[in-house]
Amino acid sequence: MQFRTERDPLGESAVPADAYYGIQTARAAANFPISGLRAAADLVTATILVKKAAAQANVALDRLETQIGDAIIRAADEVLGGAFRDQFIVDVYQAGAGTSHNMNANEVLANRAGEMLGGARGEYRLVHFRFLLGR
Repeated sequence: MQFRTERDPLGESAVPADAYYGIQTARAAANFPISGLRAAADLVTATILVKKAAAQANVALDRLETQIGDAIIRAADEVLGGAFRDQFIVDVYQAGAGTSHNMNANEVLANRAGEMLGGARGEYRLVHFRFLLGR
């Protein structure tokens, strides 16, 4: 398996090169292997619907560049259509706590949207978490 190196405030970590999730999700999966169960499809759908709506609202309010917002919306539509469901790897009991599941969704959307804009997974230069966090 090939890996890419991602960085966060805790340092560097290897993430599978083909993963759409990133370092925060990889850390959560490694640190909290509670049940071996993943979040229910309905929880993923609900989370992605919220992020899609936030992107639409922020584009409409001129708080998010249209090109970036449209890429996030298209990435969300792909997930809602059933793509990338295997990328939501956070344990269901950790996912229920919110933070790790939220970051898992942010990373999947940011990486896919960034790819649509010509970037590579793990770059976060074209679409960063802050666009998905509303900052």
